[in-house]
Amino acid sequence: MNRDEKTAMIQELSDTVAKAPHAFLIDYTGITVPAVTDLRRQIRGTKSEYLVVKNTLALRAIKGKPIEALAEHFTGMTAIAYSQTDVVALAKVIHTFGKTNPHVKVKAALLDGKAVPASSLEALATMPSRSELIARLLGLMQSPVRRLVTVLSAPHRNVAATLAAITRQKEQTA
Repeated sequence: MNRDEKTAMIQELSDTVAKAPHAFLIDYTGITVPAVTDLRRQIRGTKSEYLVVKNTLALRAIKGKPIEALAEHFTGMTAIAYSQTDVVALAKVIHTFGKTNPHVKVKAALLDGKAVPASSLEALATMPSRSELIARLLGLMQSPVRRLVTVLSAPHRNVAATLAAITRQKEQTA
């Protein structure tokens, strides 16, 4: 790799990976090519990216960026899985893939620009997705209104039921 290629790679890394608010550093030692291809496909399915980086170039690219907090973990074989939006989906993919392939190990993680231990991956992977959380929130917000409507309509329903019962009783006696 010549100097121009290295400069271009550093610029590309600083424009993409270094600006990502969510990232996972992955040790992929011992993983097969078909397994890496499958992992890349799954990560792309979450609208995230997976990149194998050269540690020295990555360390130059991340200077002064939030991901610099993970600089000590750029050792050995390193890949970065990063997301601009949905970190929960990315964490679920990495966690699930890690269960089926023990060679994949998460070294460190960056969530919302803050370094967190790799062990937090499991907690993040078991969280519901953003859309599920929004649906739950909407359900909770609608619940009091729904209950109020039910309570307010109960007297009218009771009057209607009483009138219907009286009508049936009169029809039976007649």
